[in-house]
Amino acid sequence: MAIEQAIFQRTELLIGDEAMKRLSSKRVIIFGVGGVGSWCAESLIRSGIRQLTIVDSDVVCESNINRQLMATTKTIGQAKVDVLRERLLSINPNAEITALQQVFNEETADSFHMGIYDYVIDAIDSLKDKALLILMACKENVGFFSSMGAALKMDSTRIRVTEFWKVSGDPLARALRKRFKHNGQYPSRKFLCVYSDELLQNLGEKTDRGNGTLVHITAIFGFTLAGLIVQDAVQKTL
Repeated sequence: MAIEQAIFQRTELLIGDEAMKRLSSKRVIIFGVGGVGSWCAESLIRSGIRQLTIVDSDVVCESNINRQLMATTKTIGQAKVDVLRERLLSINPNAEITALQQVFNEETADSFHMGIYDYVIDAIDSLKDKALLILMACKENVGFFSSMGAALKMDSTRIRVTEFWKVSGDPLARALRKRFKHNGQYPSRKFLCVYSDELLQNLGEKTDRGNGTLVHITAIFGFTLAGLIVQDAVQKTL
């Protein structure tokens, strides 16, 4: 593992050998590797996580290039998880990266066996599927962190972390809470979210179903999610 010793010497200098060993033993699964999840994945691998599962059913398209890590003019049409896996292995060849080109929904949810992981990251967009993931992850004895909406933001200083029920000014969080209340199903425990209370308007002509996004915002969301995992794992060694 000489290559890993060289790669992570600066990380180990900061957090110590015990924490590095703990990070390398953790199993993480990320649902959604778009503008937020892709940067989260890279940050985790660069921080010393060695066992990572990435889940996304989409392929790279032109509109992904402005904000998604693995999206380039050369990767258009390729499965996002496959391209991202290749990049992550180029960072740490010893990492164990499982790429699942699948959708998370009611039909597939049980197949992911979330209980076998140490950490679950929610970076998916679909309201229905996101609500299901939150409910299921909160039932498991795993660390769970969720991304709220990263679109229609520009001011990076307004990105925050707080408990889900305390998130303010975020339409996605509001829609999730409304859905939980309407269905009478609530997360069984508290969990932290990355969010911003900024909400801008689309000024350009809309050509698809999405909203405007900027890479520095989506990347900070993803890096922050990764940071929550690293911080949690490191603090447990103190």
